[in-house]
Amino acid sequence: MQRLENILIWSFMAAMIVSGQARPNIKPSSQSSSGLRSDCVGNLMRLSLDKALAVGNQLEVEAINGSQQIVLTPSLAAQCGYSMESDPWGNTRIYTSLMGCYVDNKEDKTFKVGLRLRMYRQSPSDVVSHDVSKTCSYSRWAAREILCDRNYMEVSHYVASPDAEAKGQQVQGVQEDPQFNTIPGSSGATSNIWKMTFFTPEPVSMVLSEAQQAGYGAMMTSNRLVLRSPYNTAETYVEEMAEIPLEVLRVSIYYKTQHGLSVMNLAAACPTGGVLFVDNVISWHVPRHVTPLLDGSFKIIEMHMGINGERLDKSQMAARRYTLTATEFHIIIEIPVGSPDGYYKSHAPDYQYHITYTVEPMLEVLWRADKTQDDARFKILFPITTPPMPQTLKVQDNTVSEDRIFSLKLGTFLHDVVLRNITFSTGVLSIKECNARGFTVREHSFPNRTKTFSLEVPFDEDVVLKNNPEMLVTLYILPLVFGFIILPEETTFTHPVELQAPLQDVELPSMTGTCDQTHFYVIVKYGSQGSNLQTIVGSRQLTDELAELYNFQENATHFSLMVPYMAKDTVFELITSASVKARLEMLLLAPNTTWVLGDLYLSCMFPLVTTTCYPNGTMTALAVKVHSVPNLNPGSLTLKDQSCKPAFSNDRFAYFSFTGDSCGTTRTFFDHYMMYENEIGLYPKKAAYKSRGDPSYKQMVSCYYVVNATQIVSFSYRPRSSEPSAEIGFGQLMVQMRLARDSSYKHFYQAEDFPVVKYLREPLYFEVELMQSTDSQLELVLENCWATLYENRTSVPSWDIIVNSCENEDDSYVTVFLPVVSNRRIPIPSHIKRFSVKMFTFTRDEQVFRDEIYIHCDAVICDTNGKGDGACSGQCGHHKKNNLRYQGMSTKREQRSTDLNQKQISSGPILLFNTWANL
Repeated sequence: MQRLENILIWSFMAAMIVSGQARPNIKPSSQSSSGLRSDCVGNLMRLSLDKALAVGNQLEVEAINGSQQIVLTPSLAAQCGYSMESDPWGNTRIYTSLMGCYVDNKEDKTFKVGLRLRMYRQSPSDVVSHDVSKTCSYSRWAAREILCDRNYMEVSHYVASPDAEAKGQQVQGVQEDPQFNTIPGSSGATSNIWKMTFFTPEPVSMVLSEAQQAGYGAMMTSNRLVLRSPYNTAETYVEEMAEIPLEVLRVSIYYKTQHGLSVMNLAAACPTGGVLFVDNVISWHVPRHVTPLLDGSFKIIEMHMGINGERLDKSQMAARRYTLTATEFHIIIEIPVGSPDGYYKSHAPDYQYHITYTVEPMLEVLWRADKTQDDARFKILFPITTPPMPQTLKVQDNTVSEDRIFSLKLGTFLHDVVLRNITFSTGVLSIKECNARGFTVREHSFPNRTKTFSLEVPFDEDVVLKNNPEMLVTLYILPLVFGFIILPEETTFTHPVELQAPLQDVELPSMTGTCDQTHFYVIVKYGSQGSNLQTIVGSRQLTDELAELYNFQENATHFSLMVPYMAKDTVFELITSASVKARLEMLLLAPNTTWVLGDLYLSCMFPLVTTTCYPNGTMTALAVKVHSVPNLNPGSLTLKDQSCKPAFSNDRFAYFSFTGDSCGTTRTFFDHYMMYENEIGLYPKKAAYKSRGDPSYKQMVSCYYVVNATQIVSFSYRPRSSEPSAEIGFGQLMVQMRLARDSSYKHFYQAEDFPVVKYLREPLYFEVELMQSTDSQLELVLENCWATLYENRTSVPSWDIIVNSCENEDDSYVTVFLPVVSNRRIPIPSHIKRFSVKMFTFTRDEQVFRDEIYIHCDAVICDTNGKGDGACSGQCGHHKKNNLRYQGMSTKREQRSTDLNQKQISSGPILLFNTWANL
């Protein structure tokens, strides 16, 4: 595990370096302040600050040296034996080596450490100061002491007969006091150390001042020679021992004694790796034999494990399930992930929820050489953090369909996770907005510092989607995306959830009908699904045009129709000389399915004169196609004389006009009456073969006249003053392009919704429509569609989506053309074109230009009866295009020509979600 550099840049706050400036007003505070605790842990003094004291502040640490205070910068801290470790919530520990600078050292037995902590709050002038003084006694020094702290390594060696002058050093401008250790780099300090030779492994020599300028700290106390080095200096190197990497410092120090010049070889080696994570256990391996520190054979006298610099006894280790063992090559510490001495932290790599676990084990080993019987103590403080561990978030669906409320719990999260917002099908709502809407959002915290979140949403809210997998069952669907932030970094991540709940709650619609002498009257009562129905009148779907024809009226609960009995959607069942029996059939269908939700069969008699007898002997007759002869073509009907065909006919009627002495009309006399009679029917030609499937039709026509009666017919004529004429009219066809919210094309984004935010590769559903035209002979054709970075449709770069009415073959995500089905909103499907593309962004050399796109189309309006060319020909002309998505910004798009029947439309901007959302 690689150590952090410049560890004194204190995690949650930056150390403020104040020099040559006027000090702000300071509020002094004693060491007894709540949140401060100091203790002695072997050859270290440890000062702890809890988050209640530190959080929200910026911290400056000063070492108290007599009457002066020295600001501990990160570089000076590593040189002088100070380190700090802080968790993300402000719990902080400051460690001071008893051999460090500015420590009042009494004969290497009693050590007094003085620190001043300055807490800078919201305003630079608002500062609280805490003075800390701690005296530690420590006399169990080994001949050699090696300390591996977070930001430095330190080695000290016993000096048998140190010169009196080596007991202290002095800084220029500071009164000399042998009780205080030296301040490195002081040009006016006296020292018995002459020079140092570093082995990298090649020798590099420096005098004391040069070494101090390079960041090294060296001094002599009453009985010891001390050397400190930051990590990763030019004179340290990495060496692997027992497959564990260590950073090594080897140096020879030349110093003056009463008897002349002496030299001492010092070495320090600190592990930078050796951590394994197996089966939820941290296994830390340290070489049993560290070559630079031990020559020849040795044995382990003592071996201790600790946490946060403090030793643990065997009972404490057993309670925490810690183990400390030694093998032939390694000393091994094992710590279960999640032990109470560490802490968990949330992370979101790739916007997915992960956690890490951090703990600070300590290893202390006392070796004794077999030959010299010299002792060497090796003490390592080694913070360990596990790799990010992905977490499976559990969704607990507590929904009871009969309660008509979605209820869920989502977790489990660490305490540093905050739910910021929730994305519903209609948009993003903050937690405050959710609760204001009646969507109950709660946070549930637990004693182990974890939490879950719960949400309740009623079925009837507009954020809930609905469909019907069965006729009487409604499936309620609640799609959600929870947006979280991790404190204090404010890292964001999301988690999608979809809840579904079926409920048999469908109330079917009902229909009732009546008749008068001219119309059918139908009333439809909506069921629980409201007006979301497909209505079939006769054999046709009820379109807006047909609804207007049938006087469609509606309110929130009903709609009504008034259908003439002669309408195209009725059928005739029976005909008499004075009436006709007509029938109206209606069906109510579930949208997008074939389920029949309701039906109506309404049959009534309506007055209808089919035969008219005129005084001059002329007769007219109306033949009606009845339901029992479905294949009848009224135009094929004739009178008895087959040359007498209808004067007018259509697909439902045939109208005959003839005289009593023609078309095979027979005449019969009664007492005072005379009857003319003929027959309308189908008379096959003699040579034709009649099959059983051919229609059969026969209708008698009779006229009675009173014998010897006289009828007077008046007639008048008024000449027309002028022939009718028509003015030539002009108009403009309108085309619009809209972006649908989903593939149902029922709801569309409005102008105020833009820019619309979409995920990468999320489908975009577009609809292009010819507006305000009822001409079914016109067809809208998409000629070309393309995307640009900017709103200008001719800007570059651009990317073709549709080329010559075809999908772009160069696109790896092919455009999909979607069918358009006639319904109430769409009476003429040829006026609408739909297609979908997947959300993308423009890149070059794997770099994103911008996080938004615009979509443009050229549409052509064609006459379906004509044989057009180009886009109206109906041909799909594939041809290769240059891959403009990856070309340079100077690429020019081909200028498109426009004519009177070509329309240009655009949509956008559409933003890419992962670069815009601020969860």
